[in-house]
Amino acid sequence: MRSTARTERARRRREEATQGLPSQLTAGETLRVWFRVARLALALAVHVPLHYLFRLVRLPSPWPRLFLASAARIAGAKVRCVGTPLKRDVFYVSNHVSWIDILALGGASGTAFVAKAEIGASPLVGWLAGLNRTVYVKRENRMGVAEQINQLRDALAETWAVTVFPEGTTTDGKSLLPFKTPMLRVLEPPPPGVMVQPVVLDYGSAGEDIGWIGQERGLNNAKRVLARKQRFRLRVHFLEPFDPRDFPGRKAIAAESRRRIEEALVRTLGQPLRPFRFADDPIGYKTPVDGQG
Repeated sequence: MRSTARTERARRRREEATQGLPSQLTAGETLRVWFRVARLALALAVHVPLHYLFRLVRLPSPWPRLFLASAARIAGAKVRCVGTPLKRDVFYVSNHVSWIDILALGGASGTAFVAKAEIGASPLVGWLAGLNRTVYVKRENRMGVAEQINQLRDALAETWAVTVFPEGTTTDGKSLLPFKTPMLRVLEPPPPGVMVQPVVLDYGSAGEDIGWIGQERGLNNAKRVLARKQRFRLRVHFLEPFDPRDFPGRKAIAAESRRRIEEALVRTLGQPLRPFRFADDPIGYKTPVDGQG
């Protein structure tokens, strides 16, 4: 009975969050959040000075990657990699569920990311993302696409690996949205030697609870995730890479990446994907799709 009540409370809290309502935490949950925040602050205090020390003496710094891996563990993720990530000259294409994705993928591979410009404007999060050489884009700035493509090419040359989330937003771990292609223009034509490696992020049964969807605010989602008592597993599946020259054009590359990710996600979940409950919107989300809420 107690377990059933906890499950129902978590479901109700999740549904309220998708409507933009703030989550009310118990005293124990609030204490757990602050304990994890303190651990994250401690990890920052250790990793950031070491990062700048390595940069000062012009050595490659492993510390952003180590911090991201540590932060994923502190947030409750038990990350396990399946498959072999390419070390350099690789363009990762991944499904997207949560801000935890960045911690897990960055910690597992050292990749840089493509992120919304709004993230770069955030005081703390933007600074942290900058340490990992995040490339910021304005999705509504169609006139600036060429400049953004040049930034991506520079990132590939400097960091050896870049990750994009072509769905353009986060889902519930059991859905897969159409892939948007503008940021794949960097592969028209592909830089010499660069491969595309699709990635599947699988949160298992925790995906719905972890997912940042609907009208939920980012701070509220972080609070809900950090308040969880149970740790959650996250499998990062690095699929077989392919040569983008075999699929000329960004639309063909996106279609092939999505096909591989969908097949692997269906195998991992053991069931067909379902329609996403919320229609995609550049800023947040619209109302639930008819029949899905």
